[in-house]
Amino acid sequence: MAVSFLALEVSDLCLGKPALRSLSVSATVRDALAALKNSEEGFISVWNCDHSPRIGFGEENDDVGCRCIGKVCMVDVICYLCQEENLLSPSDALKAPVSAILPKIPGLVMHLESSSSLLEAIDLILQGTQYVVVPLPSKRSSISRRKQHLKVSPSSSHNGREFCWLTQEDVIRFLLSSIGLFSPLPNLPIDTLGIISSDVLAVDYYSPASSAVGAISHSLAKQTSVAIVDGDGIFIGEISPSTLACCDETVVAAIMTLSSGDLMAYIDCGGPPEDLLRTVKERLKDKNLENMLQEFTILSSPTTDSSDEESALSPTRTLSKSGRLSRSLSYSARMVRKAEAIVCHPKSSLMAVMIQAIAHRVNYLWVIEDDCSLIGVVTFSSILKVFREHLETLCLDD
Repeated sequence: MAVSFLALEVSDLCLGKPALRSLSVSATVRDALAALKNSEEGFISVWNCDHSPRIGFGEENDDVGCRCIGKVCMVDVICYLCQEENLLSPSDALKAPVSAILPKIPGLVMHLESSSSLLEAIDLILQGTQYVVVPLPSKRSSISRRKQHLKVSPSSSHNGREFCWLTQEDVIRFLLSSIGLFSPLPNLPIDTLGIISSDVLAVDYYSPASSAVGAISHSLAKQTSVAIVDGDGIFIGEISPSTLACCDETVVAAIMTLSSGDLMAYIDCGGPPEDLLRTVKERLKDKNLENMLQEFTILSSPTTDSSDEESALSPTRTLSKSGRLSRSLSYSARMVRKAEAIVCHPKSSLMAVMIQAIAHRVNYLWVIEDDCSLIGVVTFSSILKVFREHLETLCLDD
């Protein structure tokens, strides 16, 4: 049974998945920002395509020159604009090529053929790949042919062929649907499986939010988050890239003026409190960064009166999908009353952790003690490692 399970093709996990919206590597950061604001998914894939004729390749293989080289979301743009050289002139910074905001991590994006096995996909993820690109059944049309020549307008077709992401969540969901195969593994406590990592990205509640930009960028690439703790190591909450991705570029003003704890409240799903809006405005003036605020106002909403600074500072004012920010609070989430973060206990079972993470659409869970002290983090990647080892055992038994 294990052998047949591992022989499953990745195409089986991609049924019904939407085609990737894409942007050419020759586009600018401004192009990416515009595309992201019109994206339902909240991200855009970046492609490097060479459509020059190739001798020996028929029309069915004319997509060989198209490769996805990365994935960008609003957090990439925000972290880029937080760089010192970009703060004084955001509009100039947005003229840079989109490659300027792509993570420089080899192997982060990899292609797999639809006939590749589930085992190949799991091995790629365990080697550090975060985004597995899989082709969808070919749909050639004159419309998609025309789209491939566009540089700025996001399209989903590359020479008539479409692709999708195979995510860690897709694989975990699939494993959960066949959880009986892995008994008794799913019922074991996570602290006995060696999957709780103490190597976490954490910042002090009172530390400047600007000092957390590097950690935020790193957590985005690793599909985790940045923990916020107090001086005693008590877990208070998180700066989540998934929540930050729902903001617009004006949140940079808050990052440059607030503490990490205040930033957590600023990007909360309910929108920033009025007192924090005033604080950001006052501190920008103290730092002589009013020009930056005016540029963000223009970038974010060209039709808005630039004197309406307080309105421009609200990171949720341009959101049409506020529901993306909402999370139902489970029992574990309520254990940390000041946090939206999803947490679990070291004695939680593996299956409980998997279900909890999937229910809240996160790739990780913070692990805390009864007193809310932070122990570590459990990620989908570490969970997949345990299942991969268990599958090897099953194969030997077969």
